Amino acid sequence: MSIVDRIKAIEDDMARTQKNKATSQHLGLLKAKVAKLKRELIEGPKGSGGGGKGEGFDVAKSGDARIGFIGFPSVGKSTLLSNLAGVHSEVAAYEFTTLTTVPGQISYKGAKIQLLDLPGIIEGAKDGKGRGRQVIAVARTCSLIYIVLDCMKPLGHKRIIEAEVEGFGIRLNKKPPQLVLKKKDKGGINFVAHCPVTHLDAETVTSVLKEYKILSADVRLMEDCTVDDLIDVIEGNRVYIPAVYVLNKIDQISIEELDIICKTPHCVPISAHHRWNYDGLLQLTWKYLDLVRVFTKPKGQLPDYDQPVVLQREKRTVENFCMKIHRALLTDFKHALVWGQSVKHNPQRVGKDHVLEDEDVVQIIKKVK
Repeated sequence: MSIVDRIKAIEDDMARTQKNKATSQHLGLLKAKVAKLKRELIEGPKGSGGGGKGEGFDVAKSGDARIGFIGFPSVGKSTLLSNLAGVHSEVAAYEFTTLTTVPGQISYKGAKIQLLDLPGIIEGAKDGKGRGRQVIAVARTCSLIYIVLDCMKPLGHKRIIEAEVEGFGIRLNKKPPQLVLKKKDKGGINFVAHCPVTHLDAETVTSVLKEYKILSADVRLMEDCTVDDLIDVIEGNRVYIPAVYVLNKIDQISIEELDIICKTPHCVPISAHHRWNYDGLLQLTWKYLDLVRVFTKPKGQLPDYDQPVVLQREKRTVENFCMKIHRALLTDFKHALVWGQSVKHNPQRVGKDHVLEDEDVVQIIKKVK
């Protein structure tokens, strides 16, 4: 029996099992078995080298952020990509079957953003169809994913694409679960919940951990986590990426229909053909990318507001700022002068660990040799 058949058999068993407190432990065990099989399907058996490394899909990462386009054929991905990237787009000469060329790049609020079409995500990709393994290796490196949908049939396509992406270990618009798993050499399973729980209990946690051959561990819950959250933490290879649902072809539906589909969370309605609502798409994109712009100020000169240094919000210290410009700055670093929201007075002298805010101005002071 193939891995796909084994997964289907277990999922059929789960569908037949009535969900209640008495069956939660059994369902948790089945979910753990499915997760292990899906990992083997995507990565290949241990020692085989797998197929998820992205061979043949080498894409040079450039810019301050990367956006991957996912969608079914004929939903307008290429038109959107070409219009956003303008003259910088190489869509016409792009080999979609190899994914070896960067198709486009845009500049927005001083940030350079790489755009990348991922046409290989098809229904059944998570089960090994097409070249899904290689494509997802690229998708997992994205800062943001555009899920481009035809607004004539958005919900059906949305469910299929979400299932495929979830099957590859990508969690869309979610944060890592507040669950701590610490493996031990002995002592058994110690389960502690620091909040009211409705999904997990000690028996279910022990059952799932034993499926992974973990016999001793401390498990602490800081929120009401599910069995799926526990499995995600055990697997340890999940990536959490924000996503924007781009509802294209709104020129083909009525205002009433548009009002209904716009209630979908994280969505932006556009018409790629008519270039409608591109501003709304870019504004939401900037919000979801959550980037921080920091302006440089050479000594005795005005700040350079034309070319900000763009940092990820989780990496926005003065040290990261220096590294983004040139690592040699840290060698002679004495302190920095900062103007902006991150300091109490302007300017304020700070060290390398100071956390910067959006639109701060920074001047680096070097040691006197």
